[in-house]
Amino acid sequence: MTLKVALAKRLGSFLLDVDFELPTPGVAALFGPSGCGKSTTINIIAGLLAADRGEVALDGTVLLDSRRQIDIAAERRRIGYVFQDARLFPHLSVAGNLGYAQRRARAAPYVSLDQVIGLLDIAPLTRRRVHQLSGGERQRVAIARALLSQPRLLLLDEPLAALDWARREEILPYLETLRDRLSIPMIYVSHQFSEVSRLATHIVLMQAGRVVEQGDIGRMSVSPKLRAMVGPEEIGAVIDGAVIDHDASSGLTRVRVGDGEIRVQSAGLGQGERLRVHLLARDVIVSTQPAQHLSVRNQLCGVVSAVDDDGASADLVSIDIGSGASILARVTKAATRELELRAGQRAWALIKSVSLRSHSFPRRARPLEHSR
Repeated sequence: MTLKVALAKRLGSFLLDVDFELPTPGVAALFGPSGCGKSTTINIIAGLLAADRGEVALDGTVLLDSRRQIDIAAERRRIGYVFQDARLFPHLSVAGNLGYAQRRARAAPYVSLDQVIGLLDIAPLTRRRVHQLSGGERQRVAIARALLSQPRLLLLDEPLAALDWARREEILPYLETLRDRLSIPMIYVSHQFSEVSRLATHIVLMQAGRVVEQGDIGRMSVSPKLRAMVGPEEIGAVIDGAVIDHDASSGLTRVRVGDGEIRVQSAGLGQGERLRVHLLARDVIVSTQPAQHLSVRNQLCGVVSAVDDDGASADLVSIDIGSGASILARVTKAATRELELRAGQRAWALIKSVSLRSHSFPRRARPLEHSR
């Protein structure tokens, strides 16, 4: 199942010319700097903006094909849209907003009102009016309303951009739950890599109206083109691992990543459950031999695949840790010379447990299925 997008649109001096194909379901992030065409792209996909030419097809259903003069009206595309500013009806209660979406749905329900309320934890909000909601609560209700339209594709246009850090952290776990419980494809627009690294399964990298690279989250997280777009504090590998077991005495969970294992601070997960780990390059130490008698709890053995320049005083070392996974380490150029780091060399990556960013994938409940 795929979403095929090939679009061209001129807006003044700006030209959008994108062509990509996304696997579905999953969360595809359109990532890039402000003004690169992310929102324009999803507005055309939704039918809210006309393309000069192009094609949009979801799992074989053609929504737009300028050559064949096919252009399905926005209200008939079965696409849910979550905007930055929620756009709830202020004259209705939360329950009224949700009821409106149910009545307007153009397909048999695959997700019920009770399921949506449970997934987004909005039961205490249903009797409130919109003006009585916090920013994070409004966005949860907006997501719920979009889901109750029974869409076959959900578009989210920087839904956390208007929220402060605390409210963003409040919303992200709900978005992760939707990704893992619903078999609905989502396109998530953002220029914040911290959001993308938690949510995305696929990244489409955009710049100046064009797609410069795309791929799954693991491969893209170590892409040189992505590195050029994110700040030095965010550069690092995103790896999906599986829980081996949990040590209650230490509070650490053992997780299989690549051909090795690491320990992370994440309780409540059972054997075999999935965990996403973000290993920041600045937190990885490289050794050319196994380390002993150190407080660092994590060592991953691998092979250096590349050493790339990272400015006047540093290099980025890519290490293949097996099973298709790679990680990055930022080291000084002096360390590169002294350790004689080069492609093909065996190396050990040392990572402190406290430096890891880990987020669980809830797998206990079966995903909700829906018809196309």
